Amino acid sequence: MKKLFFYLFALIFLASCSNSGNGELVGVNRNAKSFYQPDPYGMVFIPQGSFTMGVGTEDITASQLYEPKIVSISAFFMDETEITNNEYRQFVYWVRDSIARTLLGELRPDEYLIEENEKTGELYDPPYLNWKEDIDWHSEDQDVRDVLEDMYLPEHERYFRKKEIDTRKLDYEYYWVDLHAAAVKDFSEEANYQNASLANRPQGLRDRSVYVRKEVINVYPDTLSWIHDYSYSFNDPLTERYFWHPAYDHYPVVGVNWSQARAFCIWRTELINNNKNSKNSQGDNAKFRLPTEAEWEWAARGGYGLSPYPWGGPYTRNEKGCFLANFKPLRGNYIDDGGLRTVIVAHYPANDWGLYDMAGNVSEWTNSAFDPLSYNFTWDLNPNYTYNAKESDPPAMKRKVIRGGSWKDIAHYLQVTTRAYEYQDTAKCYIGFRCVQSYLGRNKDDNPARASKIYN
Repeated sequence: MKKLFFYLFALIFLASCSNSGNGELVGVNRNAKSFYQPDPYGMVFIPQGSFTMGVGTEDITASQLYEPKIVSISAFFMDETEITNNEYRQFVYWVRDSIARTLLGELRPDEYLIEENEKTGELYDPPYLNWKEDIDWHSEDQDVRDVLEDMYLPEHERYFRKKEIDTRKLDYEYYWVDLHAAAVKDFSEEANYQNASLANRPQGLRDRSVYVRKEVINVYPDTLSWIHDYSYSFNDPLTERYFWHPAYDHYPVVGVNWSQARAFCIWRTELINNNKNSKNSQGDNAKFRLPTEAEWEWAARGGYGLSPYPWGGPYTRNEKGCFLANFKPLRGNYIDDGGLRTVIVAHYPANDWGLYDMAGNVSEWTNSAFDPLSYNFTWDLNPNYTYNAKESDPPAMKRKVIRGGSWKDIAHYLQVTTRAYEYQDTAKCYIGFRCVQSYLGRNKDDNPARASKIYN
């Protein structure tokens, strides 16, 4: 009887093993069917393709900054418009509220902190902020008012004695991994482990945490940029109202430097990946970033390989004589295109890929560092020249590429090939940004033959 049970057990065990591939190489079961990358909200799909980067216009400045070069670009998603004041304000509010909850968590941890997992009892170190608990900014509780007082301007700095948040304290802290430093092969003592890969270090020394960088960025835009960019012009009303007034909610945010734009992308990534209720939550797969210079030009062209402008033609007007972008036409007749300074996003027609304002309105930050010769030494597959400049670096190393031209630029700067730069720690009233997300693929649908072999 015992032998019978033994044989039955062995038969069941062998039958269960037969489902593992019958000895064939089928890979591991990762439940890959469940992976699906949705179209991110507010973004459009830009297909992969090849194009001649830097061709389609005359080098009227004789700068030789764009020598034609055939490059290939992977597919990605891009915001259909520039980031607006209202969207960036969500970032500012989040930083403000997280600081307030951290302060209140020291006073009332049971209300403003989540210290353990309700299901498993696991203790969180550090504890999470409880975003379900509202902040009573006008609480009658003196202890709460005393705690939040630290976030407001000192009394002697208050404008007309109004109680206002001290925007100098709205700092966003985040960490990122410097993969470029980790990939460097050569090691020297002078580098002090900052630029040497682990594979080339003596054993027993520091671990990969050396590549983790900490950044603390003040997120509030420079509202004074309208004045300091144009000292001899009356821009005071915009300085006071542009970022906060509801009339400008859907205008592109300006006064944001490159570091702030990158911080916004990282915050946006954490926002969607930490929200399990979001329809676009991808389980830590979503990653927003600034576009590379090549990605920006490919997206701006909208499929037109030789056209100087995103709308596909050689002129800045349509057949009815109307201007197709917000810029500086006719040697200073700003209003002839319909806008005096910036205008609401998506005011002009989109290009053939559904992207608005890829020319004019505001110039846009890219991920790429600026080098006049970068076209010559970058690869022809997803080319990108980057440099993580430090505060101690010379100004020339802090230059980042901006593209698209703005409301204050002549038509030359609206062309898809025109390259310009600004310093990463400066904020201008004519520079904004938009985000992109790499396309990971649909997995099962990308290769039907391979999919049938794996899933059937």
